[in-house]
Amino acid sequence: SEETALLLKVHCSNFRIIGFTKEVTVEDLVKIGRRRGLPVMEDLGSGCFVDLSRFGLMKEPTVQEVVAAGVDVVTFSGDKLLGGPQAGIILGRRQVIDRIKKNPVNRAMRIDKFTLCSLESILRLYFDEQTALKTIPTLAMIAATPAEINRRAGRLLRRIRKKLRPYCKIGLTDIMSRVGGGAMPEQNLASRAVVLEPSAVKVSRLEVLLRQLEVPVIGRIEDDRLLLDMRTVADDEVALLADCLQQAFAAASA
Repeated sequence: SEETALLLKVHCSNFRIIGFTKEVTVEDLVKIGRRRGLPVMEDLGSGCFVDLSRFGLMKEPTVQEVVAAGVDVVTFSGDKLLGGPQAGIILGRRQVIDRIKKNPVNRAMRIDKFTLCSLESILRLYFDEQTALKTIPTLAMIAATPAEINRRAGRLLRRIRKKLRPYCKIGLTDIMSRVGGGAMPEQNLASRAVVLEPSAVKVSRLEVLLRQLEVPVIGRIEDDRLLLDMRTVADDEVALLADCLQQAFAAASA
């Protein structure tokens, strides 16, 4: 109508509509906006600069693709998939951004210099995509190959097998890692888990003891076994994880 000031598309970040549905593409929305003389905005929710579909996830639009489609403004989170501090990012045409900056609310909502510094350091990693994939924890977990995960699991087994054998059965199993969150609900990746089946303590008690450590360890319980997803453990965390497991079993037997 004549009252319309903006065409807005909100990306389905933390929910899915399944069934007979259809949505307007951002390209079509841009065409309508140009024809009507209206700015177009897309809220990506959890924005990402890397196409993650190559790692087996569903195709999600990247920030670059949305900008290339011609939107006037795109908004997304600084944390989540981007990997930076908690912040909201507004990216767009200079004339639109200038109007936003003049809004009095901007002074109340703007982020501090420490957050800006942290955000800048993360964004610089994206100058080289491979550096971002290896350095930013969330991306590194998503990009981890089966061989890397298996190697990590083997390292942990070798560190704990002898010391924990008197207290539990230890093994490996195939699992599915759920990316989840507000970024990618219902999306899974194949992974490998170290399995602990304690004999001297209830698995629920072991799970609590691990969470209460100085460096908390979060596992999941299935069939009276504790599963540790090795996709979510970095290479330089394996030794620390082994120490934490020993601490938990020591506390359980004290």
